[in-house]
Order: sequence, then structure tokens, then C-alpha cells
Amino acid sequence: MPMTPQTLSLSVLRPLLRPRPADGHKGTFGHALVVAGRWGMAGASVLAAKACMRSGVGKCTLHIPRANNDIVQISVPEVIISHDLDQQEFTTPVSLGIYDALAIGPGLGTSAPTIEAVGRQLAMAAARNTNEVPAVVTPCVVDADALNALALQPALFSMLPEDAILTPHPAEYRRMAADEAPQRFAQRLGVYLVLKGHPTHVYTPDGGCYECPWGNSGMGTAGSGDVLTGIIVALLAEGYAPRESALLGVSLHALAGDAAACSLGEHSLMASDIIAHLPEAFKCLGV
Repeated sequence: MPMTPQTLSLSVLRPLLRPRPADGHKGTFGHALVVAGRWGMAGASVLAAKACMRSGVGKCTLHIPRANNDIVQISVPEVIISHDLDQQEFTTPVSLGIYDALAIGPGLGTSAPTIEAVGRQLAMAAARNTNEVPAVVTPCVVDADALNALALQPALFSMLPEDAILTPHPAEYRRMAADEAPQRFAQRLGVYLVLKGHPTHVYTPDGGCYECPWGNSGMGTAGSGDVLTGIIVALLAEGYAPRESALLGVSLHALAGDAAACSLGEHSLMASDIIAHLPEAFKCLGV
């Protein structure tokens, strides 16, 4: 029997968001790795990285094909760049030893080499088939073309880290799960499922379901999901648990979208406007 969703509220969310220590530094607030953006899709990586930096992370490393180097260096000077061995697409998984969280998928494409690399990267995050010592599970956000890779190669589901956060829109979810109920999907795989839409729902591994009451039609625009991925991976890297990261991330994203729409109108809203209004979203939660 499907559970009635619990509607999120500011009173539920405010206790989850921790105050930042006054003596904190960039090492205090975590190091996120974002794997995103084939050639021609550098914007997806830029949006995810900017959102990550705007969400309080200490450091963000962006893994990109070499062809995107100049675009990213100019667009997001705050991030660290990691180059893939390939000029135009993701083919080379990254050792995760120095990172506190991983986001993978925005703008990657679904070529055969990229799908293989996605599987290997997920396995490393899950501490499977890896030489990482000690073997540590890396908190993980799986989005966009990494979700499409799962749909195209279902064997990759076995590579997902425990408590991974998957962030599909409805079409991506149908490709992955066909007619399976989202609540059942999250329980069966032991993941957090963020099913984007209006409203967005968060399904948890223990069978719970949360509904986000904020957001607007202006957020139905290219790049909005990349921004959400950046927000969630920042929270994971800062040390928030997957449940907290999913609930806070979805809510901050929606609140920022509403602030942007209030300022600009829904028709004119772009994904980058959501990033620009994240400070207002954090202030809504009392930070």
C-alpha cells in the first residue's frame, strides 16, 4: 500500500541545516567531485559546479574532457579541474580517495565508452572492484546520462553505492524502471529516489515519501536538474546524511526557484537564475 507523502515544511527543514562553525575553512566544508559534460555540453558541468559552490562546499573538483577546459576555467574559476584522458567525453574514472562526495551524469552522453566509465566510477564509489585502501563508500548523486546509462545497461544497477541519491525526471524514471512504483524502486535498490516534477517527491529506502510544496513552472527549463545535482552533492560533501541532503537539496532548489520567479517571472526564468537566488533559499531556512 503506497504511503501518503509527508509534505515538507520550513519547521521540518530548519533543524536539519547546521550552522557553519565560525572557525571553519575550506577543508572543513568538504570536497565534492562532479563528473559532467561531454564536448558540446559544457554548460551542464558549469551549472552543476556553480550550484555546488553556491551551496557551501569547501572545494569542488570538476572532471571534464580536455576540450571543455577553457569554457569551464573561464565560467567557474572557483573550481578545480580534473581532465579526462579523452578530448571529448568521459572515459576515465577518477580515484575517489580525496573526495567526500560524488555527482555523476549531467551532460555526459551515452556512448559505449562513457557507459563503461560510468559503471566503473559507480563501482569505485561503492567500494566494489577497486584498489582503494581503505575501501570507503562515497556518498553519491546519480543524474541525467548516468541514469540513462543504468537504463541502457541494467547490470550497472548492481554497482550503485548504498544510499545513493538518484534524481530522474519522469521520462528518465520510466526508462529505468518502466511501470515499477517509485516507492518500491527505492526500497528494492536501497536508494533515495528524487522524482523531479511539480511537486517533486523524495522516496527513501525505508519506504518513506516526502513531497516538496515549493517550485514553479519556470523551473521546467534546461539545466534546472544540473543545478539540483550540484546542490545535493555539496550537502553530501559537507557531511550531511543522504536523507538530509535529498530533503534539503530539493527544498533549497525549489525555494530558490520561487525566489527567482518572484523577481523575474516564470516565463523568463533560467537555470542560472536558480543558482543566483540560492542565498535567499538558505535565508528562508534561517541561515
